[in-house]
Parts: sequence; C-alpha cells; structure tokens
Amino acid sequence: MNWEQLLSLKRFGDTEKRLRINQDETRLGFEVDFDRIIFSSAFRSLQDKTQVIPLSKTDFVHTRLTHSLEVSVVGRTLGRKVGKVLLQRHSNLAKLGYTFNDFGAIVAAASVTHDIGNPPFGHSGEKAIGEYFKTGKGLQYKTNLTTKEYQDLIDFEGNANGFKILTESKQGIEGGLRLSYATLGAFIKYPKESLPKKNSTHVVDKKYGFFQSEKEAFLDIATSLRLKQKTENEISFYRHPLAYLVEAADDICYTIIDFEDGINLGLIDESYALEYLAKLVKKINREKYYALQTTKDRTAYLRAIAINSLIDEAVNIFLANEQAILEGTFDKSLLDKCVYEAQINDIIKICSEKIYRSKEVVEKEIVGYKIIADLLDVFVNALNNKFNHTASNYDKLVLKILPATYQIEKESLYDRIMLICSYISGMSDGFAIRLHKKLIANSM
Repeated sequence: MNWEQLLSLKRFGDTEKRLRINQDETRLGFEVDFDRIIFSSAFRSLQDKTQVIPLSKTDFVHTRLTHSLEVSVVGRTLGRKVGKVLLQRHSNLAKLGYTFNDFGAIVAAASVTHDIGNPPFGHSGEKAIGEYFKTGKGLQYKTNLTTKEYQDLIDFEGNANGFKILTESKQGIEGGLRLSYATLGAFIKYPKESLPKKNSTHVVDKKYGFFQSEKEAFLDIATSLRLKQKTENEISFYRHPLAYLVEAADDICYTIIDFEDGINLGLIDESYALEYLAKLVKKINREKYYALQTTKDRTAYLRAIAINSLIDEAVNIFLANEQAILEGTFDKSLLDKCVYEAQINDIIKICSEKIYRSKEVVEKEIVGYKIIADLLDVFVNALNNKFNHTASNYDKLVLKILPATYQIEKESLYDRIMLICSYISGMSDGFAIRLHKKLIANSM
C-alpha cells in the first residue's frame, strides 16, 4: 500500500481528483469530515447510549458520546505523532502538501465515528439483534435470504452498521455523509464481509466491516485507496494503516476509562487504581497524588498519565512496524504488541469481574434484549405485511411512527429487515425504552 493513495481526499461522486496542495488551510477536507460527523443526528444519539453502565444517570459515568469524543482526542494525538515521522520518511508527501495535522485529522474523524453504528444497550444490543434472527422469531426469514444476508443478521455488527450510516445513499442524500475515502478507510477495522469465517489469528479476520447492502460502496473505497487484497477471489482486504491507530485510541480509552468509571462507581476499590495504573507509567509524583482530596481527582490524575504512556507506546510500535503494516503482515492490534500487554490484561480482567458482570449491568442488559426483540418483531412484521398487502390497522399505525427516511419501499426482504435494524440501532437507550413501553407494555 502507498501513502499517497491512502491519504485520498476523494469523496463519493467526485469526478475530479482533489489535491492536497489546493486545500483551504483554514478548513481542510479531513477536518470537514469531523465537522459533518459531529453535526449528524446519528452522532447526537450517542449521548444516551450505554458505554459501560447501562442507563446510568450518574454524573461521571461515560456514555458512547463522551467515550467517542475522548477516543477522537487520543486518536488525533496518535495521528499527529505518527504523521510527523512519516513525513520525514516519505518526503513526497510534504511536496504534495500533506502535514502531520492531516494524519491527526483523519484519525480523529475516524475515531469519533467508531461507535456510531452501535445499537442501544451496549454490545449486548448487537447480540440481541443477532439472537432475534438466530433463535428468536426472526429465524422464520432464513429460507428467504442468501447465506451472507442471513449471516449479516445473526452476527449483527456495529462496525458494519456504522459504515452503513456513513455511506448509505438516501433520497436526496447521495453517499451518506460524503466523508473522504481516507477517513472511511481508517474507520474500517475489518475490511471483509461476514462470510466466509476463517480460522485466522489476523486481527482483520476478527469481525466483519460491511453489510451486503453496502458491498459496492466498500469495494469502491477499497479499490480507490488501493488497499491490499488479503484473499484472492474473496472480498477481504488488509487494513488501511491508520485503522490501527483508531483501534489503539479506542483500546486505550476503554481500558483505562472503564477502569476509572468502575472506581468512581465504587465497583472497584480505589487501592486498585494506584496498584494497576502505576504499572503503566515510569514515574508517578506520589506527593501530588496524595495531595489530591478526592478519589475522583486521584484516579483522574493516574488515568491521564497512563493514557499518555500508552499513546507513546502505540506510536513507537506503529512506526517500528510501518512496513509490515503497509504489507498487511502485521497481524495484531498495536496494544497486543506493547510492553504493557500483561498490565492491560490485568485491568481488563478486573473490569470484567467487577463491572461487566456486575448485577446492575447484567440486569439492564437483559432488559435490553427484551426491548430490542420486541421492537424488531413489531416493526419487521408491520413492514413485511405492508409489502405483502396484508397490513392490519395496527401495522399501519405502527408504520406511522417510522421517520420519513425509513418510509421507503423495498422489494428485497433483506433490505426491509436491514431498514428496521438500522432504525432500531439508531435509537438511544432512553428512546428505545419509552417506545417499547408505548408499543408493548401498554398493550399487555
């Protein structure tokens, strides 16, 4: 892979090449990407979506929105630090007008969107959609779908749904948010379709990155960026190199900040903070640490220096392995290769035991499963019944609730189901609960 192609400013529908040297320095194309994302309704819905503690109303626990903003800040720093060195290594990039800020802007924009496709109720929301079609009432549709279409549903993936949100054309809106291909490339962590599943340890094979409905959009981006094809005769590519930095930004934030949230909630004892976070840094000013008056302030101090330490580590690993990353032979995430891997795994283990499996989290995830299954059933049935001219009065009333952007005639069963999955995935936790109460609870 070549950096000149990988840093493409191209957007959906462009007929002429966008040159970096001709960009307006007061508002670069990659910065426009970030702006478009921030002003999108899909991004705004993240303010009421679960990060760690579902439906938490405390004032210091992160939502998907605050988490995404923090990931973008870390991603911007990672991009700038890497970009500064890459410009020295590849002098042609500077001649074309690229600066280290371009790398930071691309990674920041891709980072701020990394959770934009996640359904309500955290990762359990993805599983709830998958289970509905695998073992629930949605199983009835299997025989009328292709193997890959059905796999998209039973293995519903927030990353693929995010790509759908960013690129899907709608009436009057061609190409979704029309982000630069460089940003879209950096966003795609798993540049492959849902099938075939492979017995592979390469990081790109862990999940998939697009639904069948966005296959053509993905291929357009992959070929334009000249991503390296991983498997001949299959839609499977190696990552855009900057996707590794987006992943690192997310890994750094969720590892450290989930841990911080657990401490602030009292789910993890404060003594763990100094014991485990101190292992991620070379030196802690203990006098300053003990001078801080609250658990929240002490933990925030440790969190800040731990994140800074991990940023430097991720940058060093990326730069040391640049060629392998460009060739597709770098098969792990950056943090999986870092000197702090054992310490990070210790923190993740504690979070799993104390937070992710806590009674509060489990109980609310169960509620999410029920809500998502019920909403899928109501809306998918109503839309299919309308298509088949068998809609009841109740179905017609239900469909009036759908926003205009989802009131679209779809010939394909797959497209109708994906339309509803997209609608429900875009809901905030609170909206899903309120709508479920109106449609389901009040009818019992």
